[in-house]
Amino acid sequence: MLEHIGVFLELARAGSLRGAASRLGLDETTVSRRLTRLEESLGVRLMDRGRERWRLTEAGRRLLPHAEAIDSEVVAATQEVVPGSGELSGALRVVTSDGFGAYVLMPQLQEFHERHPALRIEVSTSTTHAAATERDFDVAITLERPSSRFAEVRALTDYELKFYATQEYLDTHGTPGSAAELRRDHTLIWYVDALLDVEQLRLLDIVVPHATAMIQTNNIAGHLEAARAGLGVALLPTYIGERAAELRPVLHDQLSARRRYWVAVPRATLLLARVTAFCSALDAIVSRHPQLLPVAGSRAPGSRRAASGPGRQLRQGEPR
Repeated sequence: MLEHIGVFLELARAGSLRGAASRLGLDETTVSRRLTRLEESLGVRLMDRGRERWRLTEAGRRLLPHAEAIDSEVVAATQEVVPGSGELSGALRVVTSDGFGAYVLMPQLQEFHERHPALRIEVSTSTTHAAATERDFDVAITLERPSSRFAEVRALTDYELKFYATQEYLDTHGTPGSAAELRRDHTLIWYVDALLDVEQLRLLDIVVPHATAMIQTNNIAGHLEAARAGLGVALLPTYIGERAAELRPVLHDQLSARRRYWVAVPRATLLLARVTAFCSALDAIVSRHPQLLPVAGSRAPGSRRAASGPGRQLRQGEPR
């Protein structure tokens, strides 16, 4: 029964027979057979089998949190009683935004990986809210505060977004002296509004009222590369813009926005050694990053105070 529960859990996480088989190191026939045996023993159908996707039935959705709890207890027990099991192994599944994943997390993972070389780290990035509402993660780093119904949630860090362009672009098109000039005379680079379902990123027309981005892409790397190519002025997280040598600040003393990252950990995996180790490493990565800010309102001893400057600065939580 226990091995069948494990198969069900991986199928729920992967969403496909092929994906679950790959994760488990089994052939697809064996995976399918074990799920069928579990369904027969329970007397209910747990998953609808599609050609590409396998989806949970209502009974499967009810079973899933119990399966996660069982998996968590088995791993925790193994770590505690089996000699040599203290080495972290298996898979750590992290969901995060494109920007944080590519420009903060991945460049700083070397130390954690060298400390835990047997641990497979899977980082999935997305600008959509749906990725963080599924149960298929051990740690989620999100812009919108996730639901706390099944996870422990805390604020991780604040960050700022400011405008950047190349010197060549500014020499050709002029340097704007105000939000009105930026809106009227310059090409703005931002997300495709129709594809953006993260409310915290719907902020271009708040920072620059009535602005329209004429260069749009749903990937933050596209914003950076468009700005570096001289296509226009991009609103970028400072942790991206400040590291791009080709870019120059635009109206930094007048226009900026402040946003926040949250961390969510499912309660079923909260005490797993691989999760606690990663969360500790994540806090260290954030604390030493020069462009990441303490959570606004935080009174942690010795924490840095978030700098506040003049001009139109959109604060975390400011209503639209």
